Amino acid sequence: MRRREFITAIAGSAAAWPLAAHAQQPKQMQRIGVLMNRAADDPDGQARLAAFKQNLQRLGWTDGSNVRIDTRWGEDDVERERRYAAELLALAPDVILASGTLSVAPLQRISRTLPIVFVGVVDPVGGGIVDNLARPGGNATGFLVFEYSLGGKWLDLLRQVAPGVTRVAVLRDPEIPSGTAMFGVIQSAAQSVGLEVSPVGMRDAGEIERAVADFARPANGGLIVTTGASVSVHRDLIVTLAAKHKLPAVYAYRFMVAAGGLMSYSPDQMDEFRRAAVYVDRILKGEKPGDLPVQAPTKYELVINLKTAKALGLSVPQSLLSGADAVIE
Repeated sequence: MRRREFITAIAGSAAAWPLAAHAQQPKQMQRIGVLMNRAADDPDGQARLAAFKQNLQRLGWTDGSNVRIDTRWGEDDVERERRYAAELLALAPDVILASGTLSVAPLQRISRTLPIVFVGVVDPVGGGIVDNLARPGGNATGFLVFEYSLGGKWLDLLRQVAPGVTRVAVLRDPEIPSGTAMFGVIQSAAQSVGLEVSPVGMRDAGEIERAVADFARPANGGLIVTTGASVSVHRDLIVTLAAKHKLPAVYAYRFMVAAGGLMSYSPDQMDEFRRAAVYVDRILKGEKPGDLPVQAPTKYELVINLKTAKALGLSVPQSLLSGADAVIE
């Protein structure tokens, strides 16, 4: 090879080295923020987060490999949720998974551009999170935890397990849109079957204790415990009061039955966290949350606590037992 040709070949190879090295560099690690509305030691919260991560891994995203997942636990506390929302946003994630309305709200107050996938939200339209369910239109989309029609199902289950009930107290949070709407659905269903319905607020423990004690004085009462952050905060108190006053109760959350409540009928929230991983995957691959429709639950589960039924002197119909997804004995 001539000297000039040799030099030209070396120069060409050297010029190609940076391009080749650049092509071999790994892609920048994606970042996911997670704001959970549970305490860090809450078994249900940990199980839901695990379901999300497992499905995310199935879709090709492994924490610490090609994605980093930063998690904060808000505990349904307004100030803690605000602080952790700011912390997560400061980390500049590519997308955030937010559990519950109290988690979504502070995130959107800080940013209306960062993609958010939510779970555990009852009324995202009424809460101003999305424009509509089919075309959210903004920076958030996700999965409804309940549909209002579920209120009628709770009432029907209460009548089946405790046919002597003639009065029903509905525990709901009047400060959120879903609390008022859910009570309206239950009230309408109760009127059609001749039951008396009373609302019980859940602003604080004192209000719950006084209202439930007053309601329980006459006979033939029962409870329906609806959704909201206040239910999670006061879960032990509510279950304790139902047992103390011998009130059969139907709950909106499975964890209330695990804590000693009588019965729950609710969406399978583990499934919703798995489905949320699919939306996070699609957003990481370039889709916009505003183009992804908000989805309703597809799986529901009935859970019955036979130990609690026995303590209340109730005989659970076989039709309910045979249809239950889980029975606690």
